Amino acid sequence: MFGRKEMLAESLKLPKDMLLGASILTMTGSHELWVENYKGIIEYTPKSIILQAKTGQISICGCGLVIDYYTNEDMKIIGDIRCVSYL
Repeated sequence: MFGRKEMLAESLKLPKDMLLGASILTMTGSHELWVENYKGIIEYTPKSIILQAKTGQISICGCGLVIDYYTNEDMKIIGDIRCVSYL
């Protein structure tokens, strides 16, 4: 069921990430992941990275995970990424 903000974004054809602050994940193969619109880093190990998003958490699991680049708005994770899930 859509909330008011979701319905507004749909009716005005606005990007949901802009209006709702939704996270955007862009994956290149299984070795590179760009994350936009995250709030913070909860856990960071070579096997697991957990990020706080506006509406929950994003879990990235794999081997040799490294945060290659990050700012307050986006980050690039590299390594052998095996699983991305929302908690």
